Amino acid sequence: MIKAITSKLVAWPKLILRILREVSRTLVARVIILGAMALVALGVATVIGPLLPDDVSGVVSGKAADRLLSIIANAMLAVTTFSLTVMVTVYRNSSSQFTPRTHRLIIQDPTTQNTLAGFIGAYVYALTAIILRELNIFADERALVLFGMTVLVLCYVVWSLIRWVVHLQTFGSLMDTTRQIEDITSTQFQDRLKTPCLGAHPWDDSVEVPQNATAFRADESGYVQHIYQESLNDRAEAYGCDVYLIESPGAFVMRGEVLAYWVQTDPPDTANDTKSFDKVLDAHIKMGDVRTYEQDPRFGLMAMGEIASKALSPGINDPGTAIDVITRLSRILTYYRDETDIDGPPAHARLWIKPLSPYDLIEDAFGALARDGAALIEVQQRLQSSFRRLIDHDDPQMRDAAFKAACIEFQRAQQALNFAPDMDRLRKSTSSRVLDSLDSENADHPTTDPDTDPVGGRE
Repeated sequence: MIKAITSKLVAWPKLILRILREVSRTLVARVIILGAMALVALGVATVIGPLLPDDVSGVVSGKAADRLLSIIANAMLAVTTFSLTVMVTVYRNSSSQFTPRTHRLIIQDPTTQNTLAGFIGAYVYALTAIILRELNIFADERALVLFGMTVLVLCYVVWSLIRWVVHLQTFGSLMDTTRQIEDITSTQFQDRLKTPCLGAHPWDDSVEVPQNATAFRADESGYVQHIYQESLNDRAEAYGCDVYLIESPGAFVMRGEVLAYWVQTDPPDTANDTKSFDKVLDAHIKMGDVRTYEQDPRFGLMAMGEIASKALSPGINDPGTAIDVITRLSRILTYYRDETDIDGPPAHARLWIKPLSPYDLIEDAFGALARDGAALIEVQQRLQSSFRRLIDHDDPQMRDAAFKAACIEFQRAQQALNFAPDMDRLRKSTSSRVLDSLDSENADHPTTDPDTDPVGGRE
């Protein structure tokens, strides 16, 4: 009983905070919050006004407050319309110039959302105050508090305008966009590694699903966007079930495919019936038609790789961007550690989740740009230089994944680069271990046979 109560006290606050963070990233939520704050400010002003002495309240006339409210009401419509136009233009340009996967991230830009919400909140404040003035709730002899509150709103509007103008200097630029993607990907990646496998047991090759497990299948096709592991573990504990999650956030699942297996290992609480446990899983595994950056660091790596790949297209021809992205990707991957190497019991003992694979991470990050930049020596040099550093990584799996990727991409570049000096430059940037391995392989499997090669036969 005490264990169950403790589990709920830990799980539910985390779940609520996650949901609140998801909701707060939407523009509608921020507009509602700031609009409500404007109404609260007017309510406070209504309460404070009658408490002031008459000689103080009459210092400011009602007309002064009316002029300020009129300025805010008229100006906020124009400013909001301008800001929305800029925002939509940036969204469309970023999707066409970089990759459509940046669209969702730019939509959630906090500075843009806070600015628009502030403008709309100020507009709601001004309209509400004008209505209250017309209803004589703020009479002329009580206009001092309203005037003071309106001045504070004006100060906030001016500060928002200054912040918005400064933000527009870089908003939607290539450098700012890649930096945003790197920041959120790095944050999600490190959060994932701080709580390996989302706090569940690592589901590796040594774990087998029990024979009597029940399969939970997807009722729609789409991407796994979120797994609410805190409350899922809590509900699994109540039902006496162990849950084996096949698909992690970011995986695409067709309707009818298995999402998870569950098996009852302990008697459920008296209030629970395992016949309804599929409904519990359905409520805790969120599906959608697009991938999201939350809980899915692989998506961020893929989006950055697409930016580099787009920069290498003949129409853009910008290898410098690809080199910059390779550096950012390498910086993120240095944080990797084996999720199966955990100390102590996991936080969610009822769940099993597959760990991140370094082979998949490297493929998501470098696969597209390595293919499209195979004939560009400067890109291949930076790529092999990054692989050389990852080959010296602390984790043996990452070392092996980087080594195999370096061998493949060196061979790809070898076929694309026909200029011998370029290959000499590439060899200088490549790990000696990779070169030794490839040279040894070529010696064991020569490309030409001296007995059949015409030149070799004459010699």
